[in-house]
Amino acid sequence: MQRKSWATRAASHMLAVLLLLCAGIAHAQRVEGDRAGASGPYEAEVAVRNQGDAERNAGFGRALAAVLAKVTGDRGAAQRPGVREELGKAGDYVAGYDYRQDEGVSSSGAPSFQTTLVARFKPDDVDQLVQMLGLPAWPLPRPKPVLWLAINDGSGPRLVGLGQVNAARAILDQAKARGFALGLPGGNAAEQAAVGAIWRGDTGAIAGLSRKYSPPMQLIGKLQRGTGGWVADWTLVDKGKTLSSWQTKHADARRAMVGGADGAADALFKRYARAGSGGPSGTYRVRILGVDSADDYMRLAGYLDDLSIVRQVRPVLALPGELQLDLELATGISSFARLVDRGGVLSTISTGGGPGKDGDPATAPGVASFRLGG
Repeated sequence: MQRKSWATRAASHMLAVLLLLCAGIAHAQRVEGDRAGASGPYEAEVAVRNQGDAERNAGFGRALAAVLAKVTGDRGAAQRPGVREELGKAGDYVAGYDYRQDEGVSSSGAPSFQTTLVARFKPDDVDQLVQMLGLPAWPLPRPKPVLWLAINDGSGPRLVGLGQVNAARAILDQAKARGFALGLPGGNAAEQAAVGAIWRGDTGAIAGLSRKYSPPMQLIGKLQRGTGGWVADWTLVDKGKTLSSWQTKHADARRAMVGGADGAADALFKRYARAGSGGPSGTYRVRILGVDSADDYMRLAGYLDDLSIVRQVRPVLALPGELQLDLELATGISSFARLVDRGGVLSTISTGGGPGKDGDPATAPGVASFRLGG
C-alpha cells in the first residue's frame, strides 16, 4: 500500500510538471538550501497572499510593472499609455517563476511569514513590448555611481565603506530594483576622514577622492536623526557637475535611505534615457477598410475604446467598405500600428501613406491605413 501511494504521488507530480511545461511557463524546482531570488533587469519579486492561480496572475502583472520600470528606467512606466492592457496579459511574457517563504517578526513579536513570487520574464518579448508601446529606453550598460554615505546616529558622522555594507543594504537593494547599481568606497583612513567634506557638502573634495573609482560619478548622502525620524540629504554628481539634489525623510532610517536610490535613478533616467520610437502624441487621420456593416462598426468602436493609447475617436468620412477617423493618440501612429498588429481585430496596411500592401489601394499622404478583421 505504501509503495502504491508513493507511485501515485510521483505520477501526480510528473503530471503537474508536464502541465507547467505545456503552458510555456517553467516553475523552477528548488533543492535544499537553494533560495529563490530575482537577479537582473528582467526578473522581479512581489509579495503574494498565496500560491493560487488568481493571486499568481495578479503577481505577474505587478512583477512585469517592476521589470518595465527597471528596463526603461522610468518608475512611472506602468502608468504610460497601453501598458495597463499588457500587464493584464503578463503571464504571456513569463519565462519561469518560483516562490520563496520569508520569515519575520510581527509588531506583536510573533513569527510572521510572507510568500514572495519570483518571476523571470522573456527579455526579447519585454524589449519588443517596450518598442511597441514607444516607451523610453535607458541604455545598457548603466553607470555605477560611488555611494559616499555618512550616517550620524547621535554619536558623530561615520562613513559607510565596504566593511559596513550591511548598513547600506537598503539603498543598494533599491538601486538594483531601479535597474542600476551603486558602489561603495573602500573605506581607508583618507576616505574615512572625508566625512567632514560630506557633512558640509564639499562635492569637489569627494570628487577628488573618487578619481580612482570608475565612473567619475558620485551619490553623496548624509543621514541623521531629525524630528520624528531620519533625514537624508542627497547630491548626485557626474563629472564634477551636480545633476540633482534632494532630501528624504522617514521614521525608518532604511526608508529614508531608499529615497537616495530613487532620486539617483530619476536623475540618471532624465539625463541618459532616450525617447521611445513610437512617435509623438497627437491626432492622426486613419482609414479603416473592411467596415461593411453596423456590426463591423460596433466591433471597431468597442476595440478602439479598449485601447488606453486612444484618447478620442472622431468619425470623419464613411464610404462603402471604408471608414475614416481622426484618432487622438497618447503616442505616435507607429506605436498604434505595432499594438493593433498583435491582435486579431486590425492589421496595418500603411502608417504614412504610399503604396498599399497585399493588393490594398494606395493610401493618401499623411493618412495611416488599416484593415478590419486582422
